Amino acid sequence: MIVVDTNVIGYLFLSSEQSVLAERALQKDNEWAAPVLWRSEFRNVLSLYMRKNIIKLEQAQQIMNNALKLLKGREYEVPSYEVLRLTSTSNCSAYDCEFIATANDLKIPLVTVDKQLLREFSTVAIPLNSFGK
Repeated sequence: MIVVDTNVIGYLFLSSEQSVLAERALQKDNEWAAPVLWRSEFRNVLSLYMRKNIIKLEQAQQIMNNALKLLKGREYEVPSYEVLRLTSTSNCSAYDCEFIATANDLKIPLVTVDKQLLREFSTVAIPLNSFGK
């Protein structure tokens, strides 16, 4: 099992240059986990795609449903104290620290493309381009 951030989830379901790496990561480990926050972040991404007329509402709903199926049973609440502790020792946002806190709690890596997370939490965060090889 791995924790993935919203960007990695997005790359899997929305076509981009990183999509192949996300697909490879899923083939390597198909048990993806994330903090519940991913839902709101991903809905925001889908909303942006709809506003730019890249996808329609029905497509966005189907993509969201597919992502929910992928993460079913592996979405986690994160203790506020842990998120705040991580933000107090880094320059990362509380949103980003939720993913680190989830990985720490589960004792598994976070797969991400976020350079700041990779830099500040190098013992937990693994780059997608390394994991997805």
